[in-house]
Amino acid sequence: MSTFRFRMGAVACVRGLIALTCLSATLAHAQDKIRFATNWKAQAAHGGFYQAIADGTYKKYGLDVTLLQGGPQVNNRPLLPAGRIDFLMTGNLLHSFDNVKNGVPTIVVASMFQKDPQALIAHPSQGYDNFAALKSAPLALIAKDAQFSWWPWLKVVHGFRDEALKPYNYNLGPFLANPKAIQQGYSVAEPIYVEAQGHFKPVVHLLADHGFSTYSTVIEARTEMVAKQPALIQRFVDASIIGWVNYLYGDRSAAHALMKRDNPEMSDAELEASVALMKQQGIVDSGEALTQGIGAMNPARIRDFYQQMVKAGLYRAGEVDLSRVATTQFVNKQVAVPLKASLLKR
Repeated sequence: MSTFRFRMGAVACVRGLIALTCLSATLAHAQDKIRFATNWKAQAAHGGFYQAIADGTYKKYGLDVTLLQGGPQVNNRPLLPAGRIDFLMTGNLLHSFDNVKNGVPTIVVASMFQKDPQALIAHPSQGYDNFAALKSAPLALIAKDAQFSWWPWLKVVHGFRDEALKPYNYNLGPFLANPKAIQQGYSVAEPIYVEAQGHFKPVVHLLADHGFSTYSTVIEARTEMVAKQPALIQRFVDASIIGWVNYLYGDRSAAHALMKRDNPEMSDAELEASVALMKQQGIVDSGEALTQGIGAMNPARIRDFYQQMVKAGLYRAGEVDLSRVATTQFVNKQVAVPLKASLLKR
C-alpha cells in the first residue's frame, strides 16, 4: 500500500512538473500588450515605431504593440492619464510643461527627435536665405495653435511682428501665390509638398537651428507606471530606439508597407523623401544622440528651453516643477549605437 502511494505520489509529481514546464513555456512566449498612440496619421516621422513592429523588435522584447494613429479629428492626449493607452507620442516639451502645470500625472521617458521639425519656409531668390530676414516678410502664415506657442518666442527672441500674421489653414495656395510670403511647416513634410505643387525647392529654416531647443517626438508614460513597471518601460524604450536605428539605416520597406496600410495617402516616394530630410537635418540622430543613443535627453537642455519659454511669456519662473517633466532613467545608455555602426558598414 505504501508502495502504491509512493508511485501515485511520483506520478502526481511528474504531472506537476509537466504542468509547470508548460506554464513556463507559455509565460516565456507571453507578450505584454501595449497600446501606443501617436499625434498624427502614419508618416515617416513615426517610422521607427512602425519598424519595430514590422521587423519583430517589439516582439523580441516581449511586447505586443498596437499603434493608434492621431489625426486632424483625433485627440489621443486624454487617453494616457485616463489609462486607456500605455504610451503617448506627443510633439514637444510644451505639452509636457502644461501637463505638470495642470497636475496631469504623466512624464516624458524618451525623446526620439533631438530637433523639433517645426520650420519656417520661404520662396527662393527673395532674400530669405538669412533667418533674420524672415521677420521682415509682409505675410507670415502661422496656424492658430502656433501663434500661442512658438510665435511669442520668435517675437521676443528674434523680433518677429504680429502685423504680418495670417492664419495658416494647411493649404499651400496662399503661400505659393505670394513669393514674399513665409509660412510654418513641418520640415520633413511641407517642403516635399511645396516642391510637388509649386515646382521649386523652398528655403527651409529649422527653428531648432535658431535656439528653439525643445526635444520633440517625446514618449510620455504615466508616472504611476514609471514607479510600478520600470522594466516594461525600459523594454519599450529600448525596442523603440532599435526600431529607429533600423528604420534610418536598414531596410525600412516593411515599415513603409504598414504605414501605407494605416495611411493610404502616403507613397513610397514621399516616405523616402521624408527620411532623406530627417537625415539631412539631423532630426533624429544628432547632438547627444550620436554618443548616448537615439532617445537621449539632458536635464540642462530642458531647463534652457523652459527658461526661453518663460522669457517668451508662456510660463512664470518656477511655475513648472521640471523634475516632474522628464526622467532620464530609461535613456542615455548607448542602446543601438553599435547596431548603427554595423549597419553603416554594409
